[in-house]
Amino acid sequence: MTEQQIIAACKRGERKAQKWIYERYAPKMFGVCKRYVRNNEDAEDVLVNALFKVLTKIDSFGGKGSFEGWIRRIVVNEALMLLRKRKDFKYATSLDEVDIPDSANVVEDLKAQDIIKLLEKLPTGYRTVFNLYVIEGFKHREIAEQLGISINTSKSQLILAKKRMQKLIIEQDLTNI
Repeated sequence: MTEQQIIAACKRGERKAQKWIYERYAPKMFGVCKRYVRNNEDAEDVLVNALFKVLTKIDSFGGKGSFEGWIRRIVVNEALMLLRKRKDFKYATSLDEVDIPDSANVVEDLKAQDIIKLLEKLPTGYRTVFNLYVIEGFKHREIAEQLGISINTSKSQLILAKKRMQKLIIEQDLTNI
């Protein structure tokens, strides 16, 4: 069966098609969840809620763009909803309060799997903004709207995330000597 046939079967409420979507996308989307929330229980909650929305709102998928991208957007939004509920952004820093270094381009030197490992060590605000900006490709204005923070706060969180990651890389390199 093609993906379009599976989607059509889900729209008709066929359980096998729903199971296929879960089995196909759950592992990858769990990885997306883990980039935003630290512990497995929260990631599982986000995943279950997101996939429930996918299956109950599948009629709203218009077929434009990739189905996986549509699912990913729902997963990211669910993770952000959990973080907003917990108010994990109440300690966000404004750009005015941050000393911006000239060479904050540590991201360019990292491999994807290194970034994921480092992300787990970052505070929630840093990790979330970094994910949205660097990995998901959001603009600071979009991040600010999604998280209910200012654009400057989004920018500062990204800068601080990069600085913290750079520090973690240096510490890691020193322990490998």
